[in-house]
Amino acid sequence: QVQLVESGGGLVQAGGSLRLSCAASGRTVSSHTMAWFRQAPRKEREFVAVIRRSGTNTDYNSSVKGRFTISRDNAKNTVYLQMDSLKPEDTAVYYCAARAGTFLRTQGEDYDYWGQGTQVTVSS
Repeated sequence: QVQLVESGGGLVQAGGSLRLSCAASGRTVSSHTMAWFRQAPRKEREFVAVIRRSGTNTDYNSSVKGRFTISRDNAKNTVYLQMDSLKPEDTAVYYCAARAGTFLRTQGEDYDYWGQGTQVTVSS
């Protein structure tokens, strides 16, 4: 079992930055591929970013590429999402997710563990 707890969300003006953290407990996250998803009101959950177990490979939703950066510190059992140049359309609840294995999956159903989410609100 892996327990995930997100933090770092909040209210920020357009153009600003936030850094989300996902702290894991239970099994070490170094054996899991980690990802961030988000869900805006009245919209389906969507993939944001994913990082391989080793941290050597990443993938991003095209809507955030160049603005968001996913990283991980396996020694701290933590995954991060640095969000820059935020836009109002980035407003959503952001979820951290984990899956065993090495493939960079972008579908939520491929993930085994989820955090409770953290709210990000970007004002215009």
